[in-house]
Amino acid sequence: MQKMAELLGLRDECGEGASGASALAGSCLADNRLNLDVYPDGCHRFLQLFKGRRGEVVQVEFLRLSSNDRLLGTTLGILPHLKHLKSLVLKGGHARDEFGSCQRGSLTSLPPDVGNLSCLTHLDLSFNSLSTLPSCIVHLPSLRALLVSHNSLVALPEDFGSLSKLTFFSAMKNQLKDLPQSIGELAVLQDLDLSENALEFLPEEVGNLHNCTELDLSGNRLSSIPDSLANLKSLRRLHLHSNLLVTVPASLASLPNLSRLDLQNNCLRAVPPEIQTSPFVRLRGNPLGETEPSPQADESSARAVRRLFLASGEDSFTVTSEGCKVVLACGIHFYFPPGTASDPLRIYFRTLAPDPQWVKLRHHDVLLSRVLELQPHGVKFQQEVQIWMPYASPQTLHQREVVVRTFSGQSWSDLRTRVEQKRKSKKHVAHCSVLHFSWFLVVSRLVQNECKVPTEGTLLFSSVDPNIKVTFPPGVTEETRSVKLQVLSVSAEEIEEITADAGCRASPLLCLSQDSLVDFLRPVRIQLPLPPGVTGLNLDRSRLHLLHGDLEGQTWDDITSQVVLEFTHLYAVFEVTHFSWYWLWYTTKTYIGGIAKKVYERLRMYQVNFIALQRKKDPEQVLLQCVPKHKVDPVLKKLQDRYRGPEPSDMVEMFEGEQFFAAFERGISIDMDRPDCVDGRLSFIFYSHLKNMKEIYVTSPVDRKGQAVKGQVSFYRGAVPESIPEDASRRRKGPDSLWLATLPIKLPRLKPRWGENPGPLNGFSFPPLNLGNAETGYLTQANLLSIARRLGADWQTIGLNLGLTYQQIERIGYNNREDLDKQILDMLFSWAQQNSEDPDCVSKLITAMKESGRQDIADEVETIIELGRQKYRESIRRVGLEQESGTEDSAIAMV
Repeated sequence: MQKMAELLGLRDECGEGASGASALAGSCLADNRLNLDVYPDGCHRFLQLFKGRRGEVVQVEFLRLSSNDRLLGTTLGILPHLKHLKSLVLKGGHARDEFGSCQRGSLTSLPPDVGNLSCLTHLDLSFNSLSTLPSCIVHLPSLRALLVSHNSLVALPEDFGSLSKLTFFSAMKNQLKDLPQSIGELAVLQDLDLSENALEFLPEEVGNLHNCTELDLSGNRLSSIPDSLANLKSLRRLHLHSNLLVTVPASLASLPNLSRLDLQNNCLRAVPPEIQTSPFVRLRGNPLGETEPSPQADESSARAVRRLFLASGEDSFTVTSEGCKVVLACGIHFYFPPGTASDPLRIYFRTLAPDPQWVKLRHHDVLLSRVLELQPHGVKFQQEVQIWMPYASPQTLHQREVVVRTFSGQSWSDLRTRVEQKRKSKKHVAHCSVLHFSWFLVVSRLVQNECKVPTEGTLLFSSVDPNIKVTFPPGVTEETRSVKLQVLSVSAEEIEEITADAGCRASPLLCLSQDSLVDFLRPVRIQLPLPPGVTGLNLDRSRLHLLHGDLEGQTWDDITSQVVLEFTHLYAVFEVTHFSWYWLWYTTKTYIGGIAKKVYERLRMYQVNFIALQRKKDPEQVLLQCVPKHKVDPVLKKLQDRYRGPEPSDMVEMFEGEQFFAAFERGISIDMDRPDCVDGRLSFIFYSHLKNMKEIYVTSPVDRKGQAVKGQVSFYRGAVPESIPEDASRRRKGPDSLWLATLPIKLPRLKPRWGENPGPLNGFSFPPLNLGNAETGYLTQANLLSIARRLGADWQTIGLNLGLTYQQIERIGYNNREDLDKQILDMLFSWAQQNSEDPDCVSKLITAMKESGRQDIADEVETIIELGRQKYRESIRRVGLEQESGTEDSAIAMV
């Protein structure tokens, strides 16, 4: 996707249809940048430019080329002429093999004269075939960033330390066995990544990297590390996980700036107390406290755990007794330690859109991810499996925390979760460990403090508001029980806005729960802060109410007269014997319980806008989205280059997980065969931190006679929840009770439809064809015509992603240079005819659309195919072959 975005940007700069070197140079060299790795013949283009516009090319400061290009060798000879070059990227990975894996580039060396590029500060040679570092690199006087990851380097040159200005060096995923002593001469180096190599020891000179802030040595074969690492006073993060370490120096704990020390998955059996008690140390996966292993076991542990990188189309992998690390295309990671499974086990996975019918979010929870399903359900592992799940970072984590929630088949429960941030992508991931598989999702919940209450009693504080505390006296219970505490702070402004009463005030909302059904034997003492602005000096007791709510927050009872309330200058203190919600209110209102219920429900709602945008190049393609209040401006800013439309709707309040619909009116319709279409309306589920959006194609079913059509899209609520706030209930009465918002849209003047009026096509036609097969459903000629109508100016990008050569694209454009419609049809049907016998051609079409940024068309094709699958299964059942085709149906169902 990134490459395609660059390609589109480059094409927009160069002007649509510009194919000559002159046009390319005239516009693309204006900023002294050449991003030619986005073209399959980028080196050829570069050679043409150098021949025709040499004076401009030698001024280039930023150059990107694909090292998968067959003309790379010829191009390398020109590089020393680019004396002004500041950044040079010669990366592989732009081509894939027959299995879909990225192919490394052909680069094995660089011309010696490259070392004379005195301005070069950034050099990226990743994903290539380097076995040794080209000697010219160490002579680059200004080099600050060097990336040689994913090569085959076995050693670095002895004079590597001569790169005196180097601040960033990444050599991950190579075969380095040792490091030169001169590495300690890199006096300004800040970030050093040597992960996933074969390093067995480190030179003492590593301790001379006094400016290093991040050092990644994970995934090597280190059994020890030098004491000199304690000299790295600037070090903030030290990654040593997945090595063979049996001991670490205690002096690491004294590093003044260290905020993360990852020692997971090593062979540590004893750790210095100074390190073991440090809050920033990670020690999971070590045999701490275990006896010495046998030589055979030690040899087994030394074997590297294999890594599996799965493509987007894969849905399973195999785990053996040797364990493995697995990375899914969606970014989810797994680690299966050796011995997790005694016999080979096939694991199936899929990600699902959350359905509020079975994903039960608790009060004030926010969903941050899709649902991950892992099968076989309930499978028991001999060791804990670690899972890393990416999630959408909420706007704020103040008074909230992120946890992974899992479903046991009966109920959902929260797992012990650690929140991490990927160093390079900055994405947030939630990390947990499990012994069995089921369903998993990531949620943001109110911060939860918990403790074990023994017979001798204890004290529990809130980490959100330390002024809230619960005292358990001696003899409060016969058996130890677990107690949980959550706090929701409510500002005076929110209370005033919801109640329309400036005199209303409320304390933080306190929820207490326990794992026992038995009441406490002795009263438990609770301290709550007085509402804002209320003190023991100005307190009017007649206005103060202590409310008790049930676990669902549906009923609120005033229990002021049932407890003994004590007051200090800042706090109210009372005693109870059972737990639920407690809330201290200061108000003159009579029906205090009804007000509390109203406020409580409103605190669970989200304010949102609706937007309906039309694609500039194809206004019949409409993007519908429901956007939380704080995201409206950045979303519109991001989309303004490709879409135009009305202002967002007025603010609307919705519930997390509530269903809503979008319907088109005034002569505008959508494809009724869409799986998410219900009675002509598109179905959505609102989740505040997921994308509530659909990109669809709208049409006018009536004869417009070439005229533009003005219409509108209206948004409606779905089924009314059983319990809603009183003000929301009032709005829903009457004929428009479900209406939320209406936004205008406008279809352009009608264009002749392909296939309906052959006149404008001047006899341009294709023989009938079908893509696909009976089991998966066909894409017919009519389907392809419908798709072609929507490609617009994206057709060249799509053609390249379908596998057409750039020469073919240029030829199609030239042969039909006066007619964009013919260009699109020629490209699409030429590809279809060439691939009609390929059983995988439909999936290739879907992938090409996604890679070209046309998710809307990919979704449409997938919808057509899914309908085909359904019809095929129905026909199988009708003719009585359901039993024989059960395996095929199961396979289809897993797709």
